[in-house]
Amino acid sequence: MEVVAVAKRPVWSGVLTFGLVTVPVGLYSAVDEHTIHFHQLQRGTSDRIRIRRVNERTGKEVANEDIVKGYEFAEGEYVVVEPQELEDIAPGRSQTIDVSGFVDLADVEPVYFATTYYLAPRGKEYTKVYELLRQAMEQTNRAGIATLVMRGKQYLTAVRAVEKVMVLHLLHWADEVRDPLKTLPDLPVSRAARGKELDSAVQLIEALAIDWKPEEYRDTYHEQVEQLVKAKAEGKEIVAAEEAPQATNVVDLMTALQRSIDQAGEKPAPRSARKGAGRAPRAKTAKSRPRATGSGARRRAGRESDLGRLSKDELYQRATRQQIPGRSKMTRDELIKALTSTKAA
Repeated sequence: MEVVAVAKRPVWSGVLTFGLVTVPVGLYSAVDEHTIHFHQLQRGTSDRIRIRRVNERTGKEVANEDIVKGYEFAEGEYVVVEPQELEDIAPGRSQTIDVSGFVDLADVEPVYFATTYYLAPRGKEYTKVYELLRQAMEQTNRAGIATLVMRGKQYLTAVRAVEKVMVLHLLHWADEVRDPLKTLPDLPVSRAARGKELDSAVQLIEALAIDWKPEEYRDTYHEQVEQLVKAKAEGKEIVAAEEAPQATNVVDLMTALQRSIDQAGEKPAPRSARKGAGRAPRAKTAKSRPRATGSGARRRAGRESDLGRLSKDELYQRATRQQIPGRSKMTRDELIKALTSTKAA
């Protein structure tokens, strides 16, 4: 059993440019994935299985330096392309992250994000320019959109600021992202959720609201694989995993929702819930505000109730359109409060 470690060296080196400003940078892997490697063996033996590159016609093994890329333009007919030829058609661009513009990070759908890298200056003499750009992007909550050629492929990228460092996300191109309406079967054709069922579902989500703490989660499947290997090596009995739960019957949906809410209420309230985020939006409105009278108070209460049904991302997008200051650091409740006090919300 072998765990792969990521080498502490850049996977790509070049320059980051925005306007007429240029800073030499390197890309570093941002994650160290849990990967357990198994060797391939012939069943019943300890003989390793090796995969070799062989000539399809002769059956003889071919050295890596003798392998080139070939594009089949007709059956059995190929155009051979050398690595240097691929470099020549993108002069300079293979060493440049050229930021063409800055976008609001909330406008980039999560489906576009692929791999994440850390972006670091290549030398202490470049840290001032690097930090200037990082702080400017952090203050505006915007990401720089650029293209990058790496390992023989061009990528769309987003460069953004996090605490003390910049990160670069490889993005999918628009034509790579599938249209869910054309790809997925059995999607709802209308807004089927309404009334008490929707209110209960919202209440359940709010009751289970927690703060995002990634360090509290771990790869339990990785641990189970390690335990499986250890148990087999020691000749111990292997316990099968539990079966997946059955789908909820539509007839019993309201009962399942209510039981889930009751069950969530029996658990210790998460920190975010203790602050008020764990209650249903309507109940929270009634308890957190003094009883008010008049049409203005009713409109505010109605606005807050409507906003309480939105996700934090949707609330942030509204706050962006209203140019509410400090929105990037607001909690969900603070966004609701800020939008409620804005007449145009």
